[in-house]
Amino acid sequence: MKQFLIISLVVLFVTACNGDKEHVKLSGPVFGTSYAVQYFSEDGANFQTQFDSLFAVINHSMSTYIPDSDISKLNRNETFTIDEHFAYVFDASKSVYKSTNGAFDPTIGVLVNAWNFGPEKEIIGLDSLKIDSLMLSVGLDKVRRSIHEIIKQDPNTYIDFNAIAKGYGVDVIGRYLESQNITNYLVEIGGEIRTRGINMEKDNPWKVGVEMPHFDGSQSLLRAIELQDESMATSGTYRKFKVDLEGNKYSHIIDAHTGYPSKTNLLSISVIAENCMIADAYATAFKAMGIDDVKLLLEKHPELKVFLIFENKNQELETLSLNGFPK
Repeated sequence: MKQFLIISLVVLFVTACNGDKEHVKLSGPVFGTSYAVQYFSEDGANFQTQFDSLFAVINHSMSTYIPDSDISKLNRNETFTIDEHFAYVFDASKSVYKSTNGAFDPTIGVLVNAWNFGPEKEIIGLDSLKIDSLMLSVGLDKVRRSIHEIIKQDPNTYIDFNAIAKGYGVDVIGRYLESQNITNYLVEIGGEIRTRGINMEKDNPWKVGVEMPHFDGSQSLLRAIELQDESMATSGTYRKFKVDLEGNKYSHIIDAHTGYPSKTNLLSISVIAENCMIADAYATAFKAMGIDDVKLLLEKHPELKVFLIFENKNQELETLSLNGFPK
């Protein structure tokens, strides 16, 4: 899962004139990763303080890394009133959970912790019996929302929104910019992206990259694509994985049906959608589903554009573009 914790921001603020608009660039660390925002504004307004406040609110609502956050209270079965951010992400999670037949499941967090991919300590003595026991509390169908609270059927159910909340954070910043009459912008947090309008400096749609998978931590670009009024999120195993004594690689994405790290030939999944929250959730789900199941789901969701990078039977890299993912 993706670390989700706010850090003191060190922000780069740059403006450059572009006709009647100024090109503003802000960046810094957030959610255990980094953010970068570009937008064009008539007065060159710096929204760093507002971004700071929004990040803090999202963390207080949904960060499992903050002990007094709302989601931490929920996981301890404490009473609290959910805010609009929590409600929105919960409802979206329910929708994707149903659409993917449970492949996307925020309650899998207890297994994430057990495999030592999450914020809690590793569970000692993890074996099939322990996994079966933990799986009894897994399933978003065991959790429901009333107007102001979350009700868990099983008190042991542990909820973790880290596979959707980063994308949601991108959307929150984007919607704030729109509320300030900013119509041309790009927001990026840890590789998850939302765009609106164009890059006015180049008078073209925003251009973003899809990385080539590298297990050694190096980075290179596989493909550059244009985005306009769309969002893109990417999920993969080539950066976060464990290796057992036999040399088998285990991805950081847990299969919600088995409780084990996902084993698949898929290395990277990029999803383009109207908003980044949905792209983020489906990118995570598709990693656990496999190519054939992804194809079947996309027949019912033509609005999702998908790019897959995978290993074939000869352990060679192949790519597959689905539903009109841009070349």
